[in-house]
Amino acid sequence: MRWLYRLADAARHAARSRFWAPDQATGRRGEDLAHRYLERRGFTVVARNYRPPAGSGEIDLVAWEGETLVFVEVKSRHSEESSATERSVDAEKRRQLFRAARDYARRADIPWERARFDLVSIVLASPPAVRHYRAVFPVIAA
Repeated sequence: MRWLYRLADAARHAARSRFWAPDQATGRRGEDLAHRYLERRGFTVVARNYRPPAGSGEIDLVAWEGETLVFVEVKSRHSEESSATERSVDAEKRRQLFRAARDYARRADIPWERARFDLVSIVLASPPAVRHYRAVFPVIAA
């Protein structure tokens, strides 16, 4: 079954690459892989590319793991040689993530204490390498 997913991923990526900027196509391919990876590990993905109606920021994936609402940032690279994906989330990106996550939690009526921020790093080699980092940012009290 994995070969079928890989074939579908390759076809989707080729189609996106014709119309999207290369970094957008790479990012979306990474999000597809992260989505599938998390679901295989028992997460329930409830939103992709969530943007609050007002303000900046975007959350790549929003998922439930048991009773915890998990906001997932996905970072995709073509090789391990480029900068470490874990270090690519700077202070401004974190502020945007927090703003968007707070908006989502408020609209979903989820207590902020039940939230967590994870990072999924994708290296688009053959086969792709996936690393999942849990609780990468502390949840700042309101």
